[in-house]
Amino acid sequence: MKIDSGSTAWMLTSTALVLLMTPGLAFFYGGMSRAKSVLNMMMMSFVSIAVVGMAWVVYGYSLTFGDGGALSSFIGGFGDWGLVGLEKVATADDGTGIPQLVFVAFQATFAIITVALISGAVADRVKFGAWVVFTLVWVTLVYFPIAHWVWWSDGEDGGKAGWLFDLGALDFAGGTVVHINAGVAALALALVVGKRKGWPKEPMRPHNLPFVLLGAGLLWFGWFGFNAGSALAAGSTAAVAFINTLVATCAAAFAWIVVEKLRDGASTTLGIASGVVAGLVAITPACAYITPLGAIALGLIAGAVCAFAVGLKYRLGYDDSLDVVGVHMVGGIVGALLIGFLATTAVNDGGADGLFAGGGVELLGKQAVAVVATLVYSFVVTYVIAKVLDLVMGLRISEDDEATGIDSTAHAETAYDFGTIRAGIGSGATAAAPAAPAKKVEA
Repeated sequence: MKIDSGSTAWMLTSTALVLLMTPGLAFFYGGMSRAKSVLNMMMMSFVSIAVVGMAWVVYGYSLTFGDGGALSSFIGGFGDWGLVGLEKVATADDGTGIPQLVFVAFQATFAIITVALISGAVADRVKFGAWVVFTLVWVTLVYFPIAHWVWWSDGEDGGKAGWLFDLGALDFAGGTVVHINAGVAALALALVVGKRKGWPKEPMRPHNLPFVLLGAGLLWFGWFGFNAGSALAAGSTAAVAFINTLVATCAAAFAWIVVEKLRDGASTTLGIASGVVAGLVAITPACAYITPLGAIALGLIAGAVCAFAVGLKYRLGYDDSLDVVGVHMVGGIVGALLIGFLATTAVNDGGADGLFAGGGVELLGKQAVAVVATLVYSFVVTYVIAKVLDLVMGLRISEDDEATGIDSTAHAETAYDFGTIRAGIGSGATAAAPAAPAKKVEA
């Protein structure tokens, strides 16, 4: 099959963009954490890259995009383990193609960030070794099956496909697979691990808001590869996904700070950064199926709903440290369900018409099935995984380590050398060491 060099270049670029999102997430989460746990928070994202990247090559791609025989509706097989023989295979797309390994690498970055997203719910209090084991077990038992349900097909009319793909549920770039999946898993893990010491009575404010804004900016930048790259070609579908990713995020960021102003009396930098992420989450499943005006409507709804949803943890009593549930689970649900209202084949004839385009409630029903299936499966399996790991190796650090700070106790590092800052006053060489003591003057 002919390799399209333009599409291949776009997909290589998109893959790099999506990989950048995980370091961006590390800054976003790191800035929202307390100063004594910022390094651990960032390490949880970076180690997700290391662990999931290897697992994806060895068996993850095969389980997600392989043929599972009699079980192919639910999980793939091991026919492509280790990516053996895929070096010169092309992925079909409108008569052209990209090298199969480019698609493999692109999808690896999705698996990586999905795992990393979960970490924000359990900031400050999870053993690093337990997190490493959790990432491997969770991606194997939860991410790979759900991604297979939603995205796998053998490409033949009437052929084999994942059961949600076969149902006709739409998820262009990961509303169910990535965001609802990670959000509800974060809830399950947070419930097993328990609340931070002192929460919610003690203030646990973000320690570095510039980090949060930097992380949000990197996420937004990388998200263009996430959404537009999911077209697998440099064409009109990618263009639609690109503009919708831009404008829905603008709308959500605006809606969030308006809610803050009306509710709290001030619009905040944390609010606009959170609104950016909420808009990116919500537009992800819908980006190639709705019009730009529809994307604005979706973003406004998602930004407002998520701004209220992050407060649910105080009412319901679960400690979701960095609002993974309120932004990713709720935002993913909003985006997935709004496809049932806003989708139109005038934008993408590979989709379906939603309620507002004359398609009735059929598509909305399919979207609801996909949402519920993801919520139930991910929550139950994640809860079981967390319970077993807690029994076997313990998930939570000690109270003393939590009070001291997980950076110093788990990693033997601190993000900021406060001792040096206190010792020196001024700038340049004079700040490197304390001043010499004054000489005694004899009378």
